Amino acid sequence: MSAYAGARAAVIGGSIGGLTTALLLRDLGFEVDVYERTPTPLDGRGGGIVLQPDTVRWFAERSTQNPEALSTPTEYVQYLDRGNGVVHRDRRRWTYTSWGTFYRALLADFGGEHYHLGQFACGVAQDEDRVTVRFVSGHRAEADLVVFADGITSIGRSLLDPGAQLEYSGYVGWRGTVPEHELTPATRELLGNAISYSVVPHSHITVYPIPGETGPSERLMNYVWYRNVPAGGELAEMLIDKRGFTGTVSIHPGQVQDRYVDEMRDTAAELLAPAAAEVVTRTAQPYIQVVSDVRASRMAQGRIALIGDAAAAARPHAAAGTAKAAADAWALAGALTDADGDVPAALRKWEPAQLELSARLLDRVKAMGERSQFHNTWTPGDPDLRFGLYGPGH
Repeated sequence: MSAYAGARAAVIGGSIGGLTTALLLRDLGFEVDVYERTPTPLDGRGGGIVLQPDTVRWFAERSTQNPEALSTPTEYVQYLDRGNGVVHRDRRRWTYTSWGTFYRALLADFGGEHYHLGQFACGVAQDEDRVTVRFVSGHRAEADLVVFADGITSIGRSLLDPGAQLEYSGYVGWRGTVPEHELTPATRELLGNAISYSVVPHSHITVYPIPGETGPSERLMNYVWYRNVPAGGELAEMLIDKRGFTGTVSIHPGQVQDRYVDEMRDTAAELLAPAAAEVVTRTAQPYIQVVSDVRASRMAQGRIALIGDAAAAARPHAAAGTAKAAADAWALAGALTDADGDVPAALRKWEPAQLELSARLLDRVKAMGERSQFHNTWTPGDPDLRFGLYGPGH
């Protein structure tokens, strides 16, 4: 019998990291409930994910679902010049998925019975034996283990490390997708089998194909375009959406003020490689992600743990955000297995290596961002700029 048979776990946050954690804890014998703050099933706004080994490990080792059915591959990494010429190309295979595709696959494995929408955690208390989580709704959940996987604005992080605050990077990411069939044949041909970069002064864009809502056969072309916006009034004005609400980490599709969208499209056509510019200008509803850094100085306290962006949110340049959350979850499951039922001991063992991993990742992506956005030293083909959670290309 499992050492955790009959034990209860509460996972706060029902996104990709939270669901991966919940599935692994359930496999250990925990009775697991997931509490997601949003009142409706999550929507990744069509965004893409670069699949790294930790991200897909659940599907490779435990699930009956085929990871190839969730993803699209490319064979090259390439850099384009202002005339669509290929100035550098490496043969390097990557696979990608859409956020929504991956989320729905994990949720299908977990099921809906213990997945609770519209539950916003607002407080927590613990003693030696139990943790109690309080929710805005008035609901309370008691558990032997609580894992906060509630993202970059984590309530759990504010409780464990109130001093850990978001630090704005100095730039935002414009994001969006376009159905591949809506692009010109020349652009489809150039971009279809590669992750493509267009590097311009103080900026760069990354473009790659992801599965559409109906699967890999109906691909979307996905991009992130990093653009400098000074902190202060200029950023504050941009982050007021069409409803008059102020965003802190993003402005959703359809809500970015038209004047900013118009300026972004005009600048894309002026500066970027034409293929990349076509993807940007044909996006019906681009959206904005504020690029920020945050890292908690602790990831565990008693029977409470932080994972993924709740513990440390890294800039997207290493394409390692979902991989970091999954790596945290797998390492936690390993520590719990070794601890043979002693949850606090498992968390103490687990925490140091995960803190070190997040520190290394944040240092690396900060340096990558500085090279692109401020120092103009993002050099095509530089191996230090490769994706990877554990290091460039790894």
